[in-house]
Amino acid sequence: MTPALLLSTAVALSMDAFAVAASCGVTNKARTTGTQLRIALYFGFFQAFMPLIGYVLAYGLADRIHQVTHWIAFGLLGFLGVRMMLEAKEPDKCKNEKLTNKYLLTLAVATSIDALISGVGFALLQVNILLVVAIIGIVTALLSFVGARFGQYLGFRFQWGAEIFGGAVLVLIGTKILLEGLF
Repeated sequence: MTPALLLSTAVALSMDAFAVAASCGVTNKARTTGTQLRIALYFGFFQAFMPLIGYVLAYGLADRIHQVTHWIAFGLLGFLGVRMMLEAKEPDKCKNEKLTNKYLLTLAVATSIDALISGVGFALLQVNILLVVAIIGIVTALLSFVGARFGQYLGFRFQWGAEIFGGAVLVLIGTKILLEGLF
C-alpha cells in the first residue's frame, strides 16, 4: 500500500468520526479543549482498533460480520440521533450536558464499524497492519479534534436548532452506513 493510498484510506475512514465530532461541537457538548481531546482520543483509538479486530477475524468470520455491521451502526447512530433531537426540546438540559464516557464509547464504536470491515481487506492485501492502524488512528484523532472545534464554532454562531442539527447528522450518517451495507 503506497503512502498516498494509506493516507487517503485513513482520511476516508475518518469522515464519519469528523462529522460526529462536529455535531458534538455544534450541540455545545464539546465546549472545552479537554472534551475535544477526549473525543479525538476515543475516535482515534477505536478507528485504529477496529481494523485490528477485522484483520484477526478475516481468517474465519468475515462473511458473517459483514452481514450485520451496517445494521449495528445504523441502530446505534439512529438511536443517539433521535435522542439528541428529542432532547432539543429541553434546551437548558442540553446546554449543561457533558459527554459521558459511555456516550463517547457508543459514538466511537458506531463510527468505527466500517473500519472493522476494512481490517478484513487489509488482511487480504497483506499490509503492515501496525503501520496502517497507527496512521488511521492518528488521522482520525486529528480530524475529530478539528471537527469538534469547527462544530463548536458553528454552534456559537448558529445556536438555534444546533441540537436538532447534530441529531440529524447522526441519523443521516447511520442511514448512509446502512445503505452502503445493503447496496
